[in-house]
Amino acid sequence: MIRVLLADDHQLVRTGFRVILETEDDLTVVGEAADGRQAVELARGTEADVLLMDVEMPGLDGLAATREITAAGPTPAVLMLTTFDRDDYLFAALEAGASGFLLKNGTPEALIDAVRIVARGDALLAPELTRRVIAAFARPKAQGGSPRQAQLLEELTPREREVLVELAGGATNAEIAVRLHLGEATVKTHVSRVLTKLGLRDRTAAVVFAYEHGVVTPGPSRDGPRG
Repeated sequence: MIRVLLADDHQLVRTGFRVILETEDDLTVVGEAADGRQAVELARGTEADVLLMDVEMPGLDGLAATREITAAGPTPAVLMLTTFDRDDYLFAALEAGASGFLLKNGTPEALIDAVRIVARGDALLAPELTRRVIAAFARPKAQGGSPRQAQLLEELTPREREVLVELAGGATNAEIAVRLHLGEATVKTHVSRVLTKLGLRDRTAAVVFAYEHGVVTPGPSRDGPRG
């Protein structure tokens, strides 16, 4: 059972999310918060797998709350949702450690799929957001990173570096397996090792890292990190 927390300052929105999620046998809502401070306290005091976090809330906003939650540990994974299609929100959410970012105008099916993807330890961006993430992170920062980050990259094997390049293009495990002529179980192991060696939380962080540190350069992207 995937345990979900809801953080949104509108009761009707929280109720709608609860109704959508609890139509599924493998999803259950275990708590609700009406602002960012409540969300932080709820995340600390409730065993949960995923936290659906609104960006704009009174007091402590969703971005600041996400930074506090992700700094404290690996769970719950934060899935940001907003009605505002703004780049600054998107990039700030990823830098805060969110595992995914979706717009609220998506379908119920997209929300359900996103929760499952984030819960299993993968990461998700709405496909229409991926090119903007790549372009924005790549332009100002593709300068090789710090000496420590360069050292981390050197710890990757040639095969793991190939996997990182595929992750940066948004490839799924199945797609990586085909392109690199590997089994999916082997790909999953390589992905796990890449994230561990680079000290990254998830696949979205791998995309950002790869572009920030010049592993890949901007160009036509695939459909974004999906798991």
